[in-house]
Amino acid sequence: MTSRLVLLPLGFFGALLVGIACHGDDEGEDESSPDYAGEACVDIDECYDEVEPGALRGDPICLDRVEGGYCTHLCQDDSDCCAVEGECRSEFPQVCAPFESSGMYMCFLSCEAADIGDYDEGSFCQEEAHPAFGCRSTGGGSDNRKVCVP
Repeated sequence: MTSRLVLLPLGFFGALLVGIACHGDDEGEDESSPDYAGEACVDIDECYDEVEPGALRGDPICLDRVEGGYCTHLCQDDSDCCAVEGECRSEFPQVCAPFESSGMYMCFLSCEAADIGDYDEGSFCQEEAHPAFGCRSTGGGSDNRKVCVP
């Protein structure tokens, strides 16, 4: 009987500890990016919600080809990304690149050597953008860029 009483509290505290460890801070839990570009989304209305409508240098998009969605906007070159006041909340580098076979150029969080210096690209996105992000090619053919995406 004694061993059963000892196991019950240990089991309870073990489950409590796992519950606490797995439960994140609700505030900011859905944040997926240091900037609007890269934030998780289901609908376009969730993207750039604090930027004046129509101010971006390209239409906003909730890119559903990325797990969890990825807020971005159309662009023609890198200067279109972070061009509008309030569009970027950080100094995180962004690039304009085609994504896969879409043929559309969009703003992405960059993990290119020119933007991250000596930082290891394998860990840059996880440490600087979001733990679930990795550095990968946009898959856009000859205009391919390396970007941080989930």
